[in-house]
Amino acid sequence: MRVPDFTLPSSLSKLLTHLPATPPAFVLAAGLNQLVKRGILPADMSLLDGRRFEVRVQDAGISLRFSAVGQGFQVDRSTDEPDLRFTANAADFARMMLREEDPDTLFFNRKLIIEGDTELGLIVKNLLDSVDWSGTPVARFMAA
Repeated sequence: MRVPDFTLPSSLSKLLTHLPATPPAFVLAAGLNQLVKRGILPADMSLLDGRRFEVRVQDAGISLRFSAVGQGFQVDRSTDEPDLRFTANAADFARMMLREEDPDTLFFNRKLIIEGDTELGLIVKNLLDSVDWSGTPVARFMAA
């Protein structure tokens, strides 16, 4: 099933911006930890250790901040600029995870904005390209 081209309604975005970001950021960090643990996300954590990340879902109006610490990820409560920020709409993130679009295509079509440390951005982009998302719960949900 192809992810339809959609943008979340602005009324939903306004509601989501008032909710705390910590619970969804915790879910993201926990999900990434499971992907690393199961070998689905083949991350060399030594390259990511101590780095701060932000995933900004533009049409939802939410930003999820997390950091790499040791062999895993955790919520980042820092107010400092992240080392790397990814910004896109929800549909574009879904397309990227389901490999309907690759990060390069989204980036060059200005649907994915990558800001911050260029070298770290390449490491993460290559890491995302190496993941087989089809074995994840997200892919099974989208296929249903």
